[in-house]
Amino acid sequence: MWFGMMILFIVSVIQAIKYLRTGKHIHDIASRQYAGVGILFGLLGYITGAIWMSYTWVDSNKSFYDSFDSIAREPKLIGAAIALLVYAAYLVLRDSINDMDKKARISAVYNIFAFAMLFPSIWIIPRLLPSLHPGGSEGNPALNFKDASMNMRLVFYPAIAGWTLIGVWISTLKIRLKLLNEQKMIQ
Repeated sequence: MWFGMMILFIVSVIQAIKYLRTGKHIHDIASRQYAGVGILFGLLGYITGAIWMSYTWVDSNKSFYDSFDSIAREPKLIGAAIALLVYAAYLVLRDSINDMDKKARISAVYNIFAFAMLFPSIWIIPRLLPSLHPGGSEGNPALNFKDASMNMRLVFYPAIAGWTLIGVWISTLKIRLKLLNEQKMIQ
């Protein structure tokens, strides 16, 4: 889900840049919908990752709630929480502005800054700190061929493609629905 989230955020920021260059409303709608689905994937990844971590890396004699202290100090989860909060602020910002053009311009600029914040909070800073996650300072375990077996990769890479395609599909459905709703309001 994390790779899918990152790809959806990349598409969102590309759409934001396209809006700033062309001023076409479709790019603003697409940017918002891709960011929303990316946030959903991030929340799902965060929740399932925290549950998986509590059973995999923490003392098996402790329950999930007893092991929450070590989970709460995990740098990658903290970075992910910061990134998700920054993108949640993007949605709050969009909903707080009534003027459609102003909302689109300000949201597009904020989206670019949110995307710039995404990489340090998820990819850079957590690798500088000690972590229970595999890979640490050696890079990403998904891309480092020493950290994962080939059998795991046979499942992992298609899962990345599947989650990404599901995210794009959901986003395009939401874009079409938004465009249909706007057409109904015009008529």
